[in-house]
Amino acid sequence: MKKSRIFIIDDEPKILRFISANLKSLGYEPHIFQNGSDALDKFDILAPELILLDLMMPGLDGLALLKRLRTFSNVPVIILTARGNANDKVQGLNMGADDYLTKPFSLDELFARVKAVLRRSDNRVVSNYMTSEIKNGEVTINLAQRRAWIGNRELRLTETEYNLFSLLMANAGKVLTHEQLLSDVWGSEYRDEVEYLRVAIARIRHKIKNADLDGGFIVTYPGVGYMIANNESEKHHL
Repeated sequence: MKKSRIFIIDDEPKILRFISANLKSLGYEPHIFQNGSDALDKFDILAPELILLDLMMPGLDGLALLKRLRTFSNVPVIILTARGNANDKVQGLNMGADDYLTKPFSLDELFARVKAVLRRSDNRVVSNYMTSEIKNGEVTINLAQRRAWIGNRELRLTETEYNLFSLLMANAGKVLTHEQLLSDVWGSEYRDEVEYLRVAIARIRHKIKNADLDGGFIVTYPGVGYMIANNESEKHHL
């Protein structure tokens, strides 16, 4: 069985060794780095499937590294940090992180998050649909390639954003509740993390607007959930 390759980026050697040893015991392939620059140098060579990223590091800090990563890669990122206030969490998610874990954390919690994020990357969200492509107006999603377009312009989405957008697209015209979306995209353990969903929807809307499509393509039902408008649906943004 192929081992999932995981980068652990933290400036504390004890944390690196501790997390690495435990990930290895669970069958993962960890690679440790004490700064963001070294991790970037090895990124293309090793091609990690997940990154565990500390925010507070000398030189290239976690947020700066995440910003740079998102210019060329959609690799899932879990932020590990002692900075636990809500603004830091939202900022990390807004910049493209897939999850956010505040130190100190239990190993059981960390491993549950690692498993959940890697599971999302396996693209089982729309696997039951007997089609290789979803079209809705100007929007096209190729499920085999895991790519989306608005007209001729490709929509660059992170793994989590892609899974969320493709699930909404596959159910165009139907309202999906917060709990449904969180459970299907993030995992059942995330069904109460509405902030994760709001940030991801906001990021997708921003990218849609940048591609010259009305942001109201994704309809909000306050306190309930979201829906992708289709040609028969009323396109409005509550």
